[in-house]
Amino acid sequence: MKLGRKLDYGWRLFGTAFSFACFGLGGVLLSLTLFPLIRLVSRDKDATRRRIQRAMRHSFRIFLWQMTFLGVINYEVSGRERLAQRGRLIVANHPTLIDVVLLIALLPEVDCIVKQALWRNPFLRWPVAWADYTPNSGSAEELVESAAAKLRAGRSLIVFPEGTRSVPGQPLQMQRGAARIALAAGVDILPVTIVCEPSTLTKAEPWYRVPPRRPNWKLLVGDPLPAADYAPAGMPEALAARHLTQHFVNYFSDSTSAAARAGCGAGAAMASTCTMH
Repeated sequence: MKLGRKLDYGWRLFGTAFSFACFGLGGVLLSLTLFPLIRLVSRDKDATRRRIQRAMRHSFRIFLWQMTFLGVINYEVSGRERLAQRGRLIVANHPTLIDVVLLIALLPEVDCIVKQALWRNPFLRWPVAWADYTPNSGSAEELVESAAAKLRAGRSLIVFPEGTRSVPGQPLQMQRGAARIALAAGVDILPVTIVCEPSTLTKAEPWYRVPPRRPNWKLLVGDPLPAADYAPAGMPEALAARHLTQHFVNYFSDSTSAAARAGCGAGAAMASTCTMH
């Protein structure tokens, strides 16, 4: 049994390293070949954006398939049908490194807010620009208006209100940006709770510290929340954003605790039937 556990651990460590190496090299290769080709054959910026975002989705699906095939991870999604509706602000907690990969892989086309540093990366700057992702540079007002304009145009947007990965064992700390975007756009908010058991790829754990058994991600897509419900007539915008942000804190604190109590062990059996269709 001890030998079996050691072999399993060693294989998952190799599979993790191999998968992330493929992710990095694949990103560079796509940035030099497929993405420029898509830009070249697309008739306008909107067609380019849609095609690049779909290509991003498929590349992330392949990455997740590879990790699942190698026995590195399992994952399952509950309420996926709610993701079909466009023009929603998708708000999620952020416990692990691959949360955005999981979400983008589930959505044919979706916008997201990315670090300004990507615009300085010689390989990634053009793909993220062609995908029309929103950089987190400039003033907060400019960021909110840019993101809200995309939502008003019927596009979907992923936002992690924490701004960075959660600190394990610490209360959730959320910024008001997501709430301000939702209120400015006046769209429905779609909450997605992400839980991973056992813990891995958190802010406190480097990628090579693989857990004692295969981790399972569980994504729980909740019911949509109308942003207007949190901005009664006459309420100042700053106060409405504060109330909505606190709702996010309460919602994700409660939902992650409930999911952890329920356990993610069933995910291994469901992983082959959930998502990726």
